[in-house]
Amino acid sequence: MNKRVRFAPSPTGLFHVGSARIALANYLFTKKEDSFVLRIEDTDQERSEEKYEKNIIDSLKWLGLDYDEGPQKGGDYGPYRQSERSDTYKRYIKKLLVEDHAYRCFCSQKKLEKERERQRKKGEAPTYSGVCRDLGEDEIKEKLEKGKSFVIRMKVKEGEVVKFKDLIRGEVSFETEIMGDYVIAKDEKSPLYNLACAIDDYEMNISHVIRGEDHISNTPKQILIQKALKFDPITYAHLPLILAPDKSKLSKRFGAVSVSEYKKEGFLPEALVNFLALLGWSPGDDREFFTLTELKKEFTMDRCKKAGAVFNKEKLEYINTLHLKEADPERLTKLCIPYLVEEGYLKPADDRKKKTSLGNEAPKANYETDDGREFSFSVLNILIKDHQDRITTLSEITEVTDYFFKPVNVDFKLLQWKDMSPEEVADSIDKAKKVLSNIENWTQDEVSEKLLEKANEYDDRGKFLWPLRAALTGKEASAGPFEVAYILGKKESSSRLKEAKKVL
Repeated sequence: MNKRVRFAPSPTGLFHVGSARIALANYLFTKKEDSFVLRIEDTDQERSEEKYEKNIIDSLKWLGLDYDEGPQKGGDYGPYRQSERSDTYKRYIKKLLVEDHAYRCFCSQKKLEKERERQRKKGEAPTYSGVCRDLGEDEIKEKLEKGKSFVIRMKVKEGEVVKFKDLIRGEVSFETEIMGDYVIAKDEKSPLYNLACAIDDYEMNISHVIRGEDHISNTPKQILIQKALKFDPITYAHLPLILAPDKSKLSKRFGAVSVSEYKKEGFLPEALVNFLALLGWSPGDDREFFTLTELKKEFTMDRCKKAGAVFNKEKLEYINTLHLKEADPERLTKLCIPYLVEEGYLKPADDRKKKTSLGNEAPKANYETDDGREFSFSVLNILIKDHQDRITTLSEITEVTDYFFKPVNVDFKLLQWKDMSPEEVADSIDKAKKVLSNIENWTQDEVSEKLLEKANEYDDRGKFLWPLRAALTGKEASAGPFEVAYILGKKESSSRLKEAKKVL
């Protein structure tokens, strides 16, 4: 039988990395013939917002986790938002009440809290005592006629054990005594999480539920509902939680931020996917670099670990550098340009109405600086390619390439190669300036050839190339002088060499 899995987030906040990891596990578990379903659990109408649903869908798309059925796509088992499934829930709630698997509880919150406090003092698990469990029909009718508020509770038999086989943890069991008669609905048409989840999983023909271990206590409650309604059993897998480096619950301080925040910081989606896959899962060897296609081929549930996985942002940054090095330079250029625009280094030159925003790919157009210097997309492509190995995230491109877009400051110490005298440095800069001014066909190959030709006249090429690079960049470390000179252009390169002479 083909597997059907679902990812069921609540649109009550931005889509964070913990949710992304659960979505990824569901996606990787499915194969070509299987189905990955996106279900929006928006029964909490006070906190659910459309913007958060959009953020979920946009984040999944950015990560490459394409779902087969769900909002915006449809499918045979919709609707895929819980807020649109109230008639279905109402029908099943009625069935549970009629068949005596559930009952109305009229106890006030004050009374329930008093009862829980008494149980805590006696060292007992706080469970419902069952006061309303055996109310007669007449008594129930009377309370309803008086408009007394109620919730609906599941009838749980005492002294039983609910068992299920978890694909990661093996056999798991819960005693019904610690559950008590738990609440499954706020009224006859408004289910709470466990009831809505059990109904939707059945109605959508879900075969496997893969989620975080924080849901493991919900599983026996859902199984009891499934049994009462004669639903087919489901296979469960509960992934370990992501932990902070100190083994505490992951917080924003240690990386529990939204996927869109990591996108804004300049992490590649394939790197984040690679990193999240390795949290709690092992490929069986020491490999660290994976594409999404490779992960889908390699992933099996039996290689998932039971222990919590530690979130290490330095490891994420390292994996991002691996993917940056492998990325297509043209794609990387499209991704980096918006950061240069945001920083104020560039603006679109071709079309004044054309805009690029952080996180979006830039068009293949010409760009210019505030002082009127123009950079074609092809030149920017060379610039980005030359710095591809120098950045940890896309956003760092502004820092490592700033010398292309703003004035540079140099001093003699920076210009000096080894023990060169000021006169030798000045002579080297003059020669470089003359070489560049004599180049008529300003191509990358021609600039490199002419500068290298002059450098080879020196017994130590550093005496020519170091002052040239330092004068053009104002940095101890940068891209090579040939590439920098070509990208800056003849006019700007000559101007910077002239300014460097003034220092001497």
